Amino acid sequence: MAISNTTTAELVYFVPPADGSKPYSDIMKDIRTDEGKNWTQSIRQFEIENLRGKEDSVSLDTTGFGFFRHPQKYTAFTDDAEIEREYYPESIELVKKLTGASRVVPFDHTVRRRRPGELDDSPQKRQPVPLAHVDQTNESSVARVHRHLPASDAPELLKHRFQIINLWRPINHAAWDWPLALCDYQSIDVENDLVPSTLKYPDREGETLSVKYNPNHKWKYLKGMEPDEFVLIKCFDSRQDGKTAILTPHTAFDDHSKPEGAPLRESIELRLLVFYDD
Repeated sequence: MAISNTTTAELVYFVPPADGSKPYSDIMKDIRTDEGKNWTQSIRQFEIENLRGKEDSVSLDTTGFGFFRHPQKYTAFTDDAEIEREYYPESIELVKKLTGASRVVPFDHTVRRRRPGELDDSPQKRQPVPLAHVDQTNESSVARVHRHLPASDAPELLKHRFQIINLWRPINHAAWDWPLALCDYQSIDVENDLVPSTLKYPDREGETLSVKYNPNHKWKYLKGMEPDEFVLIKCFDSRQDGKTAILTPHTAFDDHSKPEGAPLRESIELRLLVFYDD
């Protein structure tokens, strides 16, 4: 029998700059200070639905995300070069099989391990992100194709449907601690809830979508995801026909209903350019 229950949690939302300027975050500075960003945030309480037993109620093209089960062969996740060599190829084939894509190109990954009290969030010490956000904008998604594909390939690929998908899975143990919540695309006001925001890197600028509070948002998660379970999160879809989900706001959250003594969250997210022939 399907299990249908919820947990109550505090989610962190973006509040735009009061002066109307474009929001930015400097990844080389602490965004908890005014020096690292020019926006503020608000905390809102939501009921988050556990989809355990109801995994088939969501999909990439309706809600913007989908849950799957498939054990990966590679399980170490301690060395970036090894991850690229071992985990990337099997993930490419998995995403092709699940989506029907003709070409899948991973362009980066992040391993996250929660470290309570540690302020260092350098690339090798990334922690769960407790802020509702979308990884890409329309403009940054197209820029990713030009950045990561040969100049001879990009023009033709951009004539067809393409997506950016994040493959997220727990590693080493179940993700009871600070799991991932995903917002049903059907509950989003795309025109008003999402704000393009600049990410300042030392050598370039990127762009993501910050998420403003909307009481209509419907948040979901899969309680106690195991390492052989994963979620595909749609960050962008060039098929923007008004019917197809094109993105998924998501955030880590403190699940107070987790088992006592649950191990600290460890996870990997692999970001992929996904191309189709149609």
